[in-house]
Amino acid sequence: MRRRLAALALVVSCAFATASARAQSPQPQPQPELAPSYDVRFEVRIVPTEKTAHVALHVTDPANVFRSLRFRVDPERQLAFRGDGHVLVEEASVAWTPPRGGGVLHYAVRIDHLRDESSYDARCTRSFALLRGDDLVPPARVRTEDRAQSKAVLQLVLPQGWSAVLPYAPLDDDSWSIDRPERRFDRPVGWLLLGRLGVLRERVAGVHLAIGAPVGNGMRRQDLLALLRWTLPALRKIAPLPDRLALVGAADPMWRGGLSAPRSAYLHASLPLIADDVTSPVLHEVMHVLLRARAGPGGDWAVEGLAELYSLEALVRSKTISKRRYERGLERIAEKGRGVKRVTVPQSSSATTARAVGLLRELDQEIRRVSGGRKNLDDVVRALVEAPQAISLAQFRTVSERVAGANLAIFFDQSVLEPPD
Repeated sequence: MRRRLAALALVVSCAFATASARAQSPQPQPQPELAPSYDVRFEVRIVPTEKTAHVALHVTDPANVFRSLRFRVDPERQLAFRGDGHVLVEEASVAWTPPRGGGVLHYAVRIDHLRDESSYDARCTRSFALLRGDDLVPPARVRTEDRAQSKAVLQLVLPQGWSAVLPYAPLDDDSWSIDRPERRFDRPVGWLLLGRLGVLRERVAGVHLAIGAPVGNGMRRQDLLALLRWTLPALRKIAPLPDRLALVGAADPMWRGGLSAPRSAYLHASLPLIADDVTSPVLHEVMHVLLRARAGPGGDWAVEGLAELYSLEALVRSKTISKRRYERGLERIAEKGRGVKRVTVPQSSSATTARAVGLLRELDQEIRRVSGGRKNLDDVVRALVEAPQAISLAQFRTVSERVAGANLAIFFDQSVLEPPD
């Protein structure tokens, strides 16, 4: 009898122990349902003799979640739309409703585009094409069910002997993955250079870097690579760098300046790596890529000023230039901006940008003062990079005050908004 009772007690004890273990062990959590998806393939065929890109937008939608898209177009450049389903062409927009399961939309893009009377910011010749992804696939508004996501690929059909420099991850079969997690409809953006090219590719500071130009255009690719090998590690200490960076350029008659875009920048072949005032046009555009922000109301001075100031900071922090030369550069910039009365103008001129550099240095000192030296302008840049959006005066002030942990009315109301005496 005693043996039976002991055995029963042992069984009950084991049962309680097992139940207790089950209660304490983590229970599997239900996995969130993945949003439905559809496949998009942008097939782009370049025809140099026509100075045209022929685009076929393929949508494969077995789940039937894609409903329609509406492009905002330039009718002088994006034209000849036709496709499966219903295509409605209006003056500055095109609406496409494909059949269930998907379809194909065809159209043409005139590549050449003058930025002013004599220079181009997009161009196609018999040996190369240089343009932005926005030219090929303009901004679109897409209707889907259940917030469906696209899985997009860019496929290029190029003349024989042509290669490509793009800010995307390469796949096989002359195609590239277009992955923009912040968007539900992935489309190619950034600078694209296609043709008979000279290209340098290297991994620098964790960045897949590509520097390219048409053969014979005088682009100093090795010098650019050296500059970025020195300075990208210094910029990485300020804020995260993009996983890919494509720098492309060409000579006249392309526009004699620099233009940034997502994970890429255009630089005219004649631009100096470091200017006489010790700023760097190259690093100025790289900072724009890093910030990933356009200017909002009253904010262009901050966007341009940050790019200019940190082009100089990257040089001195990387020891590419000496501290003495850095200080002399700041003196020249201050002199250039001395006559500027107000910086909150719609578009920052070179003099306004120079004045903005001085104001941002004052802001840095103010943030250091009110935070007891714990924060500075680097932290503002880091906050802007981590949450990219249009930088207006109000938004820039909000971020700066959040970083400083204090009201910065003295700086913004008196130094920025009130003209100096």
